[in-house]
Amino acid sequence: MADSYRGVFGAIPYAIRHTDSWTMRVYGVVGALAAALISLVVTLALVVWMGETAEMDSGLFLFSRSLYVIAGFAAVAPLIAPMLFVARRHRRDDPVADNYDRVLAYTGFVFLVSLYVGMVISAPADLRDPSGSVIVNALYALPPLAGLVPPVLAGTLVFVAHRRLRRPDATDSDAVGSDAGSSVDRPAAEPEVGVDDDSRTVNMETEGNDPNVAADGDSATANPETGRPTRSE
Repeated sequence: MADSYRGVFGAIPYAIRHTDSWTMRVYGVVGALAAALISLVVTLALVVWMGETAEMDSGLFLFSRSLYVIAGFAAVAPLIAPMLFVARRHRRDDPVADNYDRVLAYTGFVFLVSLYVGMVISAPADLRDPSGSVIVNALYALPPLAGLVPPVLAGTLVFVAHRRLRRPDATDSDAVGSDAGSSVDRPAAEPEVGVDDDSRTVNMETEGNDPNVAADGDSATANPETGRPTRSE
């Protein structure tokens, strides 16, 4: 296919070009920049951390580095997932709901906000600036591990929205299915059997096989008054 893309780096501009939603186009730019910034920060932090713990051969540090990489990937994947879903949808021309692109862009923005909320909750005490906001103080009061909850919920929302909207509305499909089922269940009307014609045929055959009539060889003429045949001697 000539109008296609290769890899993640080609899918993002492909989604921005082919989507009809301006919300998705804006998110494509914002989400791509945010994903690039997070990837850069995670990479630099990992390099510094590896330099500080290079002389330590403990397996705990090796596990911590791997876990750090997984955490960075978990932060970037839901950011670029809406753009990847939209790019694949337009490339394959998959049947989706009319608001598929716009809703996925909204879920991407929600995940971006959830990352900020998670960083506020898990920020160390010496890095927390005093604030007069009730919301910020409430986030500071939460335990640091609670900072994982908002990104996890928002990331799940991205994939749930993709699953729910990648096909047309359920009401339309149910209506089509019910019409198809009714047409299948309803058998075709069978032609009515001509009982009168069959009875006439049987009567004619029995009269033709009657030995008395065959022996006499009489000809029958129709009575104009009754319409019944009369025997002529």
